[in-house]
Amino acid sequence: MRPATLIINLQHLAWNYHLLQKHAGETNIMAVVKANAYGHGLLPIANTLYQEGCRNFAVTDAYEGETLRSEIPQDSNIVLFSGVFDAEDAALCQKYALTPVIALPEQLTLLHCAGFTGKLWLKVDTGMSRIGATSPQTLIKQIPPSMRLAGMMSHLACADEPKHALNQQQIKQFKTLQQTIQAPAYSLFNSAGLIAFAQHINTDIARPGLALYGIEPIASKALGLKPIMQLRSQVMQIRDIQKGETVSYGATWSAPQDMRIAIVALGYADGLPRLLSNQGQAWIHGQLLPIVGRVCMDYCMLAINQHHVQVGDEVVFFGYHDGQPSANHVATQCQTISYELFTQIPSRVPRTYVKE
Repeated sequence: MRPATLIINLQHLAWNYHLLQKHAGETNIMAVVKANAYGHGLLPIANTLYQEGCRNFAVTDAYEGETLRSEIPQDSNIVLFSGVFDAEDAALCQKYALTPVIALPEQLTLLHCAGFTGKLWLKVDTGMSRIGATSPQTLIKQIPPSMRLAGMMSHLACADEPKHALNQQQIKQFKTLQQTIQAPAYSLFNSAGLIAFAQHINTDIARPGLALYGIEPIASKALGLKPIMQLRSQVMQIRDIQKGETVSYGATWSAPQDMRIAIVALGYADGLPRLLSNQGQAWIHGQLLPIVGRVCMDYCMLAINQHHVQVGDEVVFFGYHDGQPSANHVATQCQTISYELFTQIPSRVPRTYVKE
């Protein structure tokens, strides 16, 4: 079996959940597990959170909701951030007791035609200019008597930049809507918002996503979250190359001296960003060694020089142990964010779940 694998630490996940719940105080946590739990694996992540006491989950659509409901009992709420797109989605909401988020009257029509009799959230736009009801007071009046309003939510566009002026504008707008729209619950904050602004406004439910997976949303206000994902593989071959020899596609790197390189079974088809070519690092035996040459589809190469490296040795590209590169560090090198790094690791890389 190809050695590329993801190790997911469920004990760290539980730690993060309880840390966030403690920080939130009386505000409940809605765990965001959309996009296959940000690439970590929907069902193992959700099952762990359920065992730790979480009873509110958020996914993208009805198909994710159906998958999640196959293992999460109906004493839990499964919220669909994107609501419903068609009649089939609406039917799944009724069949599996899913809670769609609505922003358009057409969504209400689909749900009504499907005989939906459950709960729904109202999404309002307070400045993100993305999904959200433009006239929420009108939309809420169109909710049929057979459906119940679960709450009203919005989303901050710049929560990870606490000093950005738009944050206070959105908070003010949401407070105004709270005064005019009576809802059983209110939700505004994602991971960064929960950490930066929870003291400024009373909400009933916070919606952390990235923080659950161990990434500090605001470095200057670190909570002590623990990363839960480790991307690793093994050395499959060691080569001796001479000074001036080039490595990998495009001959973009040449050996400055006679040296040794290790070929590792991990490439961009495994989610290792190609932008790490000639600038990334990997962790072997407590040492950070440079990636040389372009990252290939299935492989990458490391300059090992005189380090004691053998075929079969474990190589970590980002992880959760001290000294290993963090996902945030790798994402920064690639001029992206850890969200993208996590969600681009494909299913061909098996997930292994541990508690340590």
